[in-house]
Amino acid sequence: WRSFFIIVAGCFLLFLYQQKKLKATLTLAGIALLCLVDMWTVNKRYLNDGQFVPKSKQAEAFVKTQADEIILRDTALDYRVLNFVGFPGNTFNENNTAYWHKSVGGYHAAKLRRYQEMIDRHIIPEMQATYQEVAAAGGEMDSVDASKFRVLNMLNTKYFIFPAGQQGEPVPVENPYVYGNAWFVNNVRYVNDANEEISALNDVLPTETAVVDAKFKEQLKGAIEGYKDSLSVIRLTAYEPNRLTYQTSSAKDGVAVFSEIYYPGWQATIDGEPADIARADYILRVMNVPAGEHTIEMWFDPQSIRVTESIAYAALALLLIGVMVLVWMERRKMVKRQQ
Repeated sequence: WRSFFIIVAGCFLLFLYQQKKLKATLTLAGIALLCLVDMWTVNKRYLNDGQFVPKSKQAEAFVKTQADEIILRDTALDYRVLNFVGFPGNTFNENNTAYWHKSVGGYHAAKLRRYQEMIDRHIIPEMQATYQEVAAAGGEMDSVDASKFRVLNMLNTKYFIFPAGQQGEPVPVENPYVYGNAWFVNNVRYVNDANEEISALNDVLPTETAVVDAKFKEQLKGAIEGYKDSLSVIRLTAYEPNRLTYQTSSAKDGVAVFSEIYYPGWQATIDGEPADIARADYILRVMNVPAGEHTIEMWFDPQSIRVTESIAYAALALLLIGVMVLVWMERRKMVKRQQ
């Protein structure tokens, strides 16, 4: 209704101008005011008064614990942290962890549906098993059964934060079993639908087998076998939230899984040539990687943003043209009057 009112009001101003009952300057001022009102009401939904607070007050909302300090000493480009403090209710609803780290729990209580399903089916059960394993081992990770948290490992969960120790501070524990940013697999298991895909994670080792929905078979060129050996390498060399760069080296063509969430709009190239990204293990990305040494780049550039930008620029151009026409017509009238 707001937009409808603004459009009607704008048309009414143009009508008054056409009938010579409103000057060009007042018409332009009225249109500018309507645009300002429209943009102001929409922008206030996302940038409201509560977000404009002093930096000191903003920092108070996110308390850095000693555990956070220790983890932040790790200068690796990309890894995730899982906070067990307040588990299970708090892990996926708090955002303090996400302020300091890349958090398995996310930065918002609302999750992607597919990721929420992974939380319910695998992550929460694995967290329970991990907590019991680490407690029973007295924090000695060498004695822990890593098969109990394979999904957490494939999510590149390099650090766990456990509830307070004797000093009253949360305790950080490094996970030595984490799979890393990306890895080659030996096998690809195709399944028929999402139910089979998420269930298959109960009995596969993600570093050996990638579980892929059959609809992505073409993107992987029908590969059913991967290739990896001790000399196959894939490593992250540059990280930004919307752009990733990897270097690969392998003696044969292979299939690589990336510990990044699959989402439409991500694009990829291999040595500058377009490459397909498929989905593996229900939420991760997977690609067919040729033999040799290569540079893989991924970036987020969804079509919806480009369309929206095009519409916005087109609307701005029309507005400017309209203003120029009005100014030209007004000047022409003034010249005629002077003659």
